[in-house]
Amino acid sequence: MGSFSYSFNGFTVKIPNGCFLTHTIKGSKRKITNQFAGVDCAGLAALPKFYNWRIDFAYADTNGKTYKTSRGKTHTTGDHNPLRHNAPQTLPKYGKACAKFYTNGKLRATQCHYITG
Repeated sequence: MGSFSYSFNGFTVKIPNGCFLTHTIKGSKRKITNQFAGVDCAGLAALPKFYNWRIDFAYADTNGKTYKTSRGKTHTTGDHNPLRHNAPQTLPKYGKACAKFYTNGKLRATQCHYITG
């Protein structure tokens, strides 16, 4: 994720280069036993907090058509390392599972895994 700025409650938050969206999935075939996504930052990028953020999980079939989105809660308090865990589930279709990171409603990063048999 590149550097970016956004406004929150009248002040500007600047996020420098050095932050990455990470997405981990564990399971077998279409069964997901554990899924996490979060933002990890290194160096000076670890200093600012993220406000008004959320992480969504989106699932698409093998044609790329999204059939389900699990929208995360919007967090208004400042967090250095945004993190979201999703409940275990069995997907109805093969395709891909993606984590999407938003601040102030704007998509900042996406990271996907292909789910194949």
